[in-house]
Amino acid sequence: MTPVPAGPRLHFAAAFLLVSTVVLHAQQRPPAVPLITHDPYFSVWSFADHLTDKDTVHWTGHRQPIHGLARIDGKPYRFMGAEPDNAPAMEQVGLKVTPTHTIYEFQAAGVHLTAAFFTPAFPHDLDVLSRPVTYLTLTTGADAAHTVSVLIDVDPVIAVNGSDELVTWGRSRAGTITDLHVGSRDQRVLNRPGDDLRIDWGYFHLAVPDNEDARLAVAHDAVQQFVDSGSIPASDDMDMPLMPREGAAHLAVELALGAVTSPVSRHVLLAYDEQFEVEYLNRKLRPYWRRNGQTIRDALAAAEHDYASLEQSAARFDNDLTADLEKAGGPAYTQLAILAYRQTLAAHGLAADFDGTPMLFPKENFSNGCISTVDVLYPSAPFFLFFNPSLLEAQLKPVLEYAALPRWRWPFAPHDLGTYPLADGQVYGGGERTEDDQMPVEESGNLLILVAAMEKELANWDFARQYWPQFTKWAEYLREKGLDPANQLSTDDFAGHLAHNANLSIKAIEGLAAYAELARSLDHPGIAAEYSHLAHEMAAKWEPMAYNPPSTADFHYKLAFDRQDTWSQKYNLVWDQILGFDLFPPRIRQTEIAFYLKHLNQYGLPLDNRKDYTKLDWEIWTATLADSPADWNALLNPIGRWVNQSPTRVPLTDWYDTKTGEQSGFQARSVVGGVYIKALADSALAEKWRNRQEP
Repeated sequence: MTPVPAGPRLHFAAAFLLVSTVVLHAQQRPPAVPLITHDPYFSVWSFADHLTDKDTVHWTGHRQPIHGLARIDGKPYRFMGAEPDNAPAMEQVGLKVTPTHTIYEFQAAGVHLTAAFFTPAFPHDLDVLSRPVTYLTLTTGADAAHTVSVLIDVDPVIAVNGSDELVTWGRSRAGTITDLHVGSRDQRVLNRPGDDLRIDWGYFHLAVPDNEDARLAVAHDAVQQFVDSGSIPASDDMDMPLMPREGAAHLAVELALGAVTSPVSRHVLLAYDEQFEVEYLNRKLRPYWRRNGQTIRDALAAAEHDYASLEQSAARFDNDLTADLEKAGGPAYTQLAILAYRQTLAAHGLAADFDGTPMLFPKENFSNGCISTVDVLYPSAPFFLFFNPSLLEAQLKPVLEYAALPRWRWPFAPHDLGTYPLADGQVYGGGERTEDDQMPVEESGNLLILVAAMEKELANWDFARQYWPQFTKWAEYLREKGLDPANQLSTDDFAGHLAHNANLSIKAIEGLAAYAELARSLDHPGIAAEYSHLAHEMAAKWEPMAYNPPSTADFHYKLAFDRQDTWSQKYNLVWDQILGFDLFPPRIRQTEIAFYLKHLNQYGLPLDNRKDYTKLDWEIWTATLADSPADWNALLNPIGRWVNQSPTRVPLTDWYDTKTGEQSGFQARSVVGGVYIKALADSALAEKWRNRQEP
């Protein structure tokens, strides 16, 4: 293929390396490194210190190998993947994760190689956000002339749940792009729900623009031929279908960079076309990017057209957000929030309703696989309130529509909509059948608080008006049941049922204040005054009920009203500040913070006195209660230590042991978006990012 003239290519490569140099100012060791992050099915990670230590994997840990090799003056080296073992690994000399980029730096035989994964996940641009394309840009440079070529090879297992499923493959043209694709033979779309599952419908695409000086092949032995001879097969494999474990064809592209001295860049596009995103109330919904009949050919063409401008926008976005996060919480907080950025978004499927309205569905990854879990929406909400509250509305809309149906007959809010990707009705606890093992106070309080917070930022109360009957019913339930909750589950359901839960009581009280705010905004002054008074009255009752007088422990507030010398993180208090309710006197949070500082372990603050484990999101909510930077830093520093020392190498877990740092459960969940509560608490900063219309 005809190469692009050297001038423009070298100019762009130099600019890219300049950005890389700016962001690669510090070494980090994340628990896992995001590479491709779009939704619960198209999500590829590295679970190792070095990109060559292990093969790349799906967020669940199942292998989805993408191999990267470079030939330098005729000698092969690996820069991505653990195989083949007869090609030595390049030395990894840098890694930086930014909100939209993961950038690796390598060197070998006098050549420097940058491999940058770029996912333009901009919260205000839903067309780009939903487009299922990640760019992989490879940039080389050297002090003296070296002949360099690079191979990217994708295992077909990326398009099926397991290596025992038959796949088919092919190639096609999309304008100025050549596209290699692979998918399951059977194409059973949205065929079953579950947690530890990979997609087995739709097609993975490896696409290359004509001007990238590339050779392509669909062949199972491209890697070994590249190692042995420096070239890839001239013919595609045609014996299909085959299983990946039986030698199904890989998708391979060889990029010739020529005699390298000055920086030279090439890029490819990695994409997945699911065709349908989720099933909602027995209707199959298209991905949002497909809502107007767009095809994957259209998406690839648009992605290639936008590549250079998106890179420039992303550089500004990454630098600006990084700087603001550091001002808000310091360097450890910045690293944590950046790691949470793409993970939060990638745990969702963004679909379009029949009229094109965006519908955002979170998956409760490595928990039970539920879809649109309300007590997952609650902890992740700070991310969306900070960047784009309309995305929170897109999450709440399917839940509220379901709750308004006659089939939901309970006086409290639902827990979920089903198991991903089938949002056909609640499956948790008693489901739609009984009240057993529901979360009545938890979910009712969650939705009232979230809607009040969202509508306040949108300055549009239409959503509250539409679902006012549901909110009224739930407020009445909290009025009766919320102050002293009965024996029931809360969002921390792994800890089991608990009666008289003091932190859950706080949520109920704040939920009533949120309902009063909704009533006030909808011009119901009598209801607003009544429920505001009620919330303040209940808050005044809460303090003596929760008070734990000094005995064997320092003065603090209890885990449960009837349990002396117990304690818990009162993370729900954070909304009292952010939403300006002022229900609880400052001494309560100040007393709790002073107590927590005496109970820190090596890697953080336990959730409560019963176990050493904690929840990452709640730790940041609790730390946000601190009045002084010194107390904030004291609570955050153990978490920063854990991020870089955790022995469990998975995408951020939100449930881990504060003494060992080991994962207790959960990984790759959207709830880590809750760490943005600290940034959200800075109202001026939050307003700046909510109103930012371009990356």
